[in-house]
Amino acid sequence: MYVRHLAVHDFRSWELVDLDLEPGVSVLVGANGQGKTNLVEALGYVATLGSHRVSSDAPLVRAGQERASIRSAIVSDGRELRVELEITPGRANKAKLNGAPVPRPREILGALRWVLFAPEDLAIVRGDPGERRRFIDELAVARSPRLAGVRADYERVLKQRAALLKSSGAARRSGSGNDLRTLDVWDGHLAEHGAQLLVGRLDALRTLRPHAAEAYARVAPSSAALTLGYSSALTESLPELTDPDAVPEAAVIEAALLAQLARVRPSELERGVNLVGPHRDDVDLGLGDLPVRGYASHGEGWSVALALRLGSYELLRSEFGRGAEPILVLDDVFAELDASRREQLALVAGKAEQAIITAAVVSDVPEELGGARFDVHAGTVRRVR
Repeated sequence: MYVRHLAVHDFRSWELVDLDLEPGVSVLVGANGQGKTNLVEALGYVATLGSHRVSSDAPLVRAGQERASIRSAIVSDGRELRVELEITPGRANKAKLNGAPVPRPREILGALRWVLFAPEDLAIVRGDPGERRRFIDELAVARSPRLAGVRADYERVLKQRAALLKSSGAARRSGSGNDLRTLDVWDGHLAEHGAQLLVGRLDALRTLRPHAAEAYARVAPSSAALTLGYSSALTESLPELTDPDAVPEAAVIEAALLAQLARVRPSELERGVNLVGPHRDDVDLGLGDLPVRGYASHGEGWSVALALRLGSYELLRSEFGRGAEPILVLDDVFAELDASRREQLALVAGKAEQAIITAAVVSDVPEELGGARFDVHAGTVRRVR
């Protein structure tokens, strides 16, 4: 898989840009603030319908404009797909596939698969559990795009159920009473969608584990082994969640979620928040017997983040095969790495069907990576090699 063409209009700092790309390595070189990462972000929006930098669409539209657009041509297994997206904050976004409108933008998911490694990835290692949940969810969606719908439905249920918990709890405290049958219905929805999401996460983690461990052994050969686990409030009732090779069936997880929801309902009504579900889980990262958070050095943290991304890339490449493998995007990361980690990353980038690299200066990119070079400066992108 590779991106043959990318065009953006009123996206971030870019008024208009058309960029022709090709298989192999493409390096975008420009000083900080020239818009390199904005172009990467546009690619990411095509791949994930979201930004790796912000949680809302409003910052993606150029100042003073109402909407932004992204057009891309993607070649996969010898077939070209044209994806067009229109981003309008406060309104439903629009999408076209090969010129035909699609009912929902998420129907274009899977047209472009990517793996991004960026400085923000250190948050996966050192940030709060939400960063790690987002990482594993995005990997699960890349493997199975239908999970994007499950994830969206689960988020919708959480919002609706939280509002109902607050109103029901307030009614009970005031002595007016409240019919909780509606809450039973939302419990069922939470358990159903939560079980599907959890199965997707566990299966993604199970298949990622050996790839990430192997990648970490390459980038940090003198360190302890990287381990990946999963923490959930359901572990007590479902001890198989601690088995790295086991993925319980969705029906089993759904029943466990319903039972847990029944047990904590008084506390949920009292506090007015959702206390049970995948939104409270975490991915455990360890080096040997110690957790990464609080024990890993800065260099080890970078190595873990790099291993998670390289492991994700190798996993997706092995599952989809040559011709449909994800593109690899490396956004200003070579400057952050020492010589050995640069070498390992360059080896992977060099064998990718398409690798897109950004750098402030050419010297940040290992010499062994050839390919095309683009100069990004003053609102223009110019190919120089």
